[in-house]
Amino acid sequence: MNEHWNAFCDLSLVHFLAFPECGGGDGPILESVTRVAEDDFFGVLEVSRINDSAIRRQARDVIEQTHMQVAFGAQPIILGGKLNLNSLEGAERAKAVQTLMSYVEQAAEIGARRFVLLSGADPGPEKRAAATQALSGSIIELCSHARQFQISLALETFDRAVDKKALIGPAGEAAALAAEVKRDFPDFGLVYDQAHMTLLEETPLAGLTAVKEHLVHAHVGNAVKRPGQPSYGDLHPRFGFPGGEHDVPELAEYLRALFEIGYLCADPHIGHRPWVGFEIKPQPGETSEAVLAGLKRAWREAWYKA
Repeated sequence: MNEHWNAFCDLSLVHFLAFPECGGGDGPILESVTRVAEDDFFGVLEVSRINDSAIRRQARDVIEQTHMQVAFGAQPIILGGKLNLNSLEGAERAKAVQTLMSYVEQAAEIGARRFVLLSGADPGPEKRAAATQALSGSIIELCSHARQFQISLALETFDRAVDKKALIGPAGEAAALAAEVKRDFPDFGLVYDQAHMTLLEETPLAGLTAVKEHLVHAHVGNAVKRPGQPSYGDLHPRFGFPGGEHDVPELAEYLRALFEIGYLCADPHIGHRPWVGFEIKPQPGETSEAVLAGLKRAWREAWYKA
């Protein structure tokens, strides 16, 4: 692609993966948020919980000053707290919903307009339909709560059999769930991740085509599929990581699929540019700075090959 990506999309960074020491809501959050916000390569910051209210206010100030957009990722909260929005046990499901409602309010404090979550564990084929219905109900409750803060919800698809073993899951099932929720909340959508796609044994064009009517955010990243290899599973190593599935050619293929389904479209009338985000984490012995430099180089090369 010869035109600059700014005509087609805003680039986001999953802060709590790029700086894993901040993933629990503490650590050098303000310093790392400021570092990313001052880098005009990125237009969107994906943050998670920030435990200190004063740091939240300061982070919001930095985000506003630098004209960034912001999304709130609840994935570390859900995974770390073993929250299950599709539990068939009423009390467990209610706990998950109530916990996430409180983080919707925190997302509003930092100016987020999107709140991203994932489903709970896949209960197996026999209970999958009931669990999906329970998940739909949970999402609708959260959408109703988030609406008062002018926040929309998005569900990220995850692997079902390798690492996170989440209910949602395959692209077709994610699309069916999204269509149901959107009957009441049209601003609901899906996040489709390149690394999770590979762990689901899906391909870029087929997977993205299945979710294209509901896609609000595309993630790019890498995964290691072979058991026994370093960083096996859903650990999002950098592009070109030894034993990984994705480098520049695979990223370019994913971008071509995003163009083909119409997600990337230089249309001045759509009112906003779609988001493409980097979900990449330093592995042992690596630094955030090196990984960030590498993802920029991989992106530039892939973009011009797409």
